[in-house]
Amino acid sequence: MSYQYPIDEEYWSKEEIVDVVNFYSKVEQAYESSINKEELLLAYKRFKHIVPSKSEEKRLCGQFEKESGYSCYRTIKKARELLEGQRVQMNK
Repeated sequence: MSYQYPIDEEYWSKEEIVDVVNFYSKVEQAYESSINKEELLLAYKRFKHIVPSKSEEKRLCGQFEKESGYSCYRTIKKARELLEGQRVQMNK
């Protein structure tokens, strides 16, 4: 990984930063190997608690995708389409 995660150190607590980084990490895992659907969606739920604004989510995830090449949107969309217990595996 040779990029930085988009985070808002000015407004988020250390715990929130850790949780947002955890979500980005789960998206990476879906691309680099695979991840349990429920684990990913739980991390996304926490991310949405920290970033409830749709426009802010789009900005942060867009920045993350630009840096990493990994799409939060497509990853969450695919996870929601899978059956319970399935693993999310993305193709770059």
